[in-house]
Amino acid sequence: MDKELLANKTLSHYRIISKLGAGGMGEVYLAQDTKLDRRVALKTLPADVAADQTRMRRFVQEAKAASALNHPNIITIHEIEHSDSLNFIITEFIDGETLRLRMRHAPIKLSEVLDVAIQCASALSAAHATGIVHRDLKPENIMIRFDGIVKILDFGLAKLTEQLTPGSVDTEAPTSLKTSPGVVIGTVAYMAPEQARGIDIDARADIWSLGVVLYELVAGCLPFAGPTSNEVLASILDDHETQPLARYARYTPTEFERIILKALRKNREERYQTIKDMLLDLRSLKQRLEFEAELDRSTAHRAEKTQPSAASLQVTDALNAPCAEDVAAETKRRRRVVLVGLLALLLAVTGAVYLLYFAGTAKVIDSIAVLPLVNASNDPNTEYLSDGITESIISNLSQLPRLRVMASATVFRFKGQEIDPKDVGRQLGVQAVLIGRLLQQGDRLVIRTELVNVTDGTQLWGAEYDRKLSDVLAVQHDISRDISEKLRLRLTGEEQRRLTGRDTANSEAYQFYLRGRYFWNKRTEDGIKKAIEQFQQAIERDPNYALGYVGLADCYLLQELIAHVPATEVLPKARAAVDRALQIDDSLAEAHTSSARTYQSLWRWAEAEEEFKRAISLNANYPTAHLWFAVYLRIRRQFAEAMRENKRAQELDPLSPTIGRQVGAAYLLQNDINSAIEQCQKTIELDPNFHLAHETLGWAYLKQRRYEEAVTEFQRAVELSGRASTMLSYLGYSYAVSGKRAEARAVLKELEEKYSRHEAAGQDQAGVYAGLGENDQAFEWLERDFEERSGELPFITYWFSFEVLRSDPRYVNLTRRMGLTP
Repeated sequence: MDKELLANKTLSHYRIISKLGAGGMGEVYLAQDTKLDRRVALKTLPADVAADQTRMRRFVQEAKAASALNHPNIITIHEIEHSDSLNFIITEFIDGETLRLRMRHAPIKLSEVLDVAIQCASALSAAHATGIVHRDLKPENIMIRFDGIVKILDFGLAKLTEQLTPGSVDTEAPTSLKTSPGVVIGTVAYMAPEQARGIDIDARADIWSLGVVLYELVAGCLPFAGPTSNEVLASILDDHETQPLARYARYTPTEFERIILKALRKNREERYQTIKDMLLDLRSLKQRLEFEAELDRSTAHRAEKTQPSAASLQVTDALNAPCAEDVAAETKRRRRVVLVGLLALLLAVTGAVYLLYFAGTAKVIDSIAVLPLVNASNDPNTEYLSDGITESIISNLSQLPRLRVMASATVFRFKGQEIDPKDVGRQLGVQAVLIGRLLQQGDRLVIRTELVNVTDGTQLWGAEYDRKLSDVLAVQHDISRDISEKLRLRLTGEEQRRLTGRDTANSEAYQFYLRGRYFWNKRTEDGIKKAIEQFQQAIERDPNYALGYVGLADCYLLQELIAHVPATEVLPKARAAVDRALQIDDSLAEAHTSSARTYQSLWRWAEAEEEFKRAISLNANYPTAHLWFAVYLRIRRQFAEAMRENKRAQELDPLSPTIGRQVGAAYLLQNDINSAIEQCQKTIELDPNFHLAHETLGWAYLKQRRYEEAVTEFQRAVELSGRASTMLSYLGYSYAVSGKRAEARAVLKELEEKYSRHEAAGQDQAGVYAGLGENDQAFEWLERDFEERSGELPFITYWFSFEVLRSDPRYVNLTRRMGLTP
């Protein structure tokens, strides 16, 4: 056995002061850091085990795990050192005592228990956020400083959660704690059932351990006990639920008991799914208890002023004086009566104020932003759920004519950011913001939502939805309905149907639809292919799922633009899918919008316009309908009307780069070049990598004959788009009109190669030839598009590349053949 380090012994630049204690992984000393002149704790690893590679790895692991954390309730690791054949860790010195020693001194007050609970939960939340699970939380590893600050120690059993896989064996575990087929590791009495079985564990094991600690603090005994470790394990693993706290502590608040018992659910799918959720409940309870205590003190103070004198009480009650215990009980009963009366009065006053406020002078909240649900599962395969449910809620709420709802493209700009709902709400110009978190664990889905009033940051409403994954459809319906109720929107029967009647009743079909939209939003060739597969699966599960057919139609519409699949191949498929959607539900604005875009691509102009107007009449809050209608109006060269629709789309979706760029193009078509430049620059500030904004800015510079700047912007657009054929065409045009004809012809060569691979349209080459002044070749390429019935060909009526061609009789003839008036 190693000799104990004596006082004044020096290791590196640390001087030993005294021994503080010893543990399974080594001895702990109080030491002086002679460099920084501070007291520290020095934890050694004995020489006889330092040679054991397994234990040495565990020692280093403790240092690395704990040093990765920076939180006021987690012990700070300063460094790991080796000196005089000793390995040791230097940590902050904590002037206090362990929670175990604190428990032995005297019973701990409820307020102190809550303080310990909240500080521990806060520390674990920080650890879990970095992927670290403690795995050995117990009173011995919790210290309380003499100023009341709690510190969690010894992350020696911690392991990065991403390294844990189902069925894995921890070869670093002490042999005394191993089981088969997996491994148990930790202290038996505080060990979660899954940990005791040796199966894979996650952050929910720490939630269990904290629940055991809190139960012990309140009840004075462990929830699962026995004379031997095996009997303790048997108690943890059997089917019996935890004994109610009321059996040991009669006056424990019901809510605190609920929190502790929820943390101690033996089925971890029924436990708190994140420590943050438990922390929120603990803080809420603490605030409520402090409020009630303050109210109780006020009541007692007022009661004392109205009590008769002690002499009077003696005269009146002398003959029938109850025992001291009964007096205390009666006094407490009277105080409770007064308290209940005051609470009832408070509730009545609050209710009256609420009714006066909301029924009278208050302004009804008529605008909302639904921010993307946070994917708390940290599983990329769950992303489609958090994104999809968010989009579904937005789509449902946008059906309500008296509610302005921010569109998906705008709110998804905040995805993954730390945000203040008030700031976001003010930025978007809405009165309320919905925030929430989604967690999937197995077949369980937990969604916690909160509706925040932007004006003062108060919570208008909050709820937690704990359902099976198969109930995902009902969850987003419930959230949409609850929000409309909390916003005091009085819905007609038709509005109620439109709010929740758009989706399938088949949960599998709905999940395939969410995945389809997730892939569709990527706007890549591979993404579109995957989206088609998902939408087809949705339709197979429910042949009457209208939105599934809309999704399929939207994919086919994008295939011509993104993958350059011939229009003659994809447009009939798009038309068939959208017709089926409308046959199922003629009230879907999305279906009419896709129908209008399909008619436009088929050059059926009157039907397209009718469908766009029908879509907007059904849902004036649908920005895509306004955006696509604006494109249609440009083709018809109705630029003022197009600007109006673009502006309306921008009101609904102010942070959408796509819409911002379209507004910039609309300014150009009205020859307001300065406004176009300003709008494009704003869009680039939102997304510096959005290639279409750089492209439109390039056209603005061309109109001002700022050729070098224009070429630079087009080159940037080509680079950011992955050398997309349309961007190459515009770059080639800019080369041509700025006198760089050789560069323009090099672009033409690249475009012809792309065309041979079905990666470019005829008008891409035509635009460059128009810039070179070679109109014959330009019209030859446009005729190829005409023969293929390209849905993109009508864009020549307004796009800048083709201005020089519009005085040519061949242009007049071409547009007439497309059914357009020149």
